[in-house]
Amino acid sequence: MLRAMPSHASLAPDGAREALLAAARERILVTDGAFGTEIQNWKLSEADYAGTLGLSHDQKGNNDILALTKPEVPESIHRAYFEAGADIAETNTFSANRISQADYGAEGLVREINMESAAMARRIADEFAARDGRRRFVAGAIGPTNKTLSLSPDVNDPGFREIDFDYLKQVYREQTDALIEGGADFILIETVFDTLNAKAGVMAASEAAEAFGRDVPLMLSMTLTDLSGRNLSGHTVEAFWHAVRHARPVTIGLNCSFGAEQLRPHVKTLSEICDTLIMVYPNAGLPNELGAYDEAPATTAGLVKEWAVAGQVNVLGGCCGSTPAHIKAIADAVRGLTPRVVPTPPVRTRLAGLEPFTMAA
Repeated sequence: MLRAMPSHASLAPDGAREALLAAARERILVTDGAFGTEIQNWKLSEADYAGTLGLSHDQKGNNDILALTKPEVPESIHRAYFEAGADIAETNTFSANRISQADYGAEGLVREINMESAAMARRIADEFAARDGRRRFVAGAIGPTNKTLSLSPDVNDPGFREIDFDYLKQVYREQTDALIEGGADFILIETVFDTLNAKAGVMAASEAAEAFGRDVPLMLSMTLTDLSGRNLSGHTVEAFWHAVRHARPVTIGLNCSFGAEQLRPHVKTLSEICDTLIMVYPNAGLPNELGAYDEAPATTAGLVKEWAVAGQVNVLGGCCGSTPAHIKAIADAVRGLTPRVVPTPPVRTRLAGLEPFTMAA
């Protein structure tokens, strides 16, 4: 049975951008950890995922649909991360878009999944805020989809694209609207492997903000595909920043890809050039030969604490393999440390190809 749709009353309270910036001036904030690996711990069956929706496809592994079919799973994970000390909850909607959900025959449920997921995170965030008076935030998570605008999937036809920019923008807009209506404070475009995909998401969020008549702050998070510091579309971290800075993201940063050890030089680069908050949430180390993550919470916390001590970050958390124990260790490690001061870079014309380009004054 389908759950009742959240009403517009679920909309996030105003002033999220200002509230986050104010909190980040006082302390290093903490975002939550992985959802996928936490859901795996539940050992769910296909029937658990499918519920009574009557979909024609096998739903095993469709983590996003659990908001409708087994909401106690994502709800318990949200609660565990808030109990561990998280300030920000990311919605369980990484693949809750029309392209990804088509693999499960669930593209018709995209709006409901996102609204329900955002409303769930909003409700729990507000519950924890009511306990101690400290505002908790909800980031509406949008993944990159399994399509790319910059690269051809056909090695014999480099000009071929499976989708175009306008279609992807529409896909992101559908998800963005539902997350906003469900109560998300921010739209988090994460695991950006293709900068052009991210720009489609940025435009979708911009159009949504205009339609809703309110500020819709963006969080942007790039993922690196090699140790030289580039994403799949070939952009360096500095070029990526130049390509998206116009969107005025409230945070910019890195997630997934590698563990904290490998991200160190790229965090330093972003910290020095970005006039906004830096949010980094690495994997819990590199996966072992079985694809599992072995890095202990204390190890992860010790590595990211180095960035905090160096004044390079404003928000920390975890990606693949991280657990509530990792988030608690991170929160404990950075408590009382001075947050990064957002710099004011000199005014220059800054452009981006695959490399950054700055025009001389």
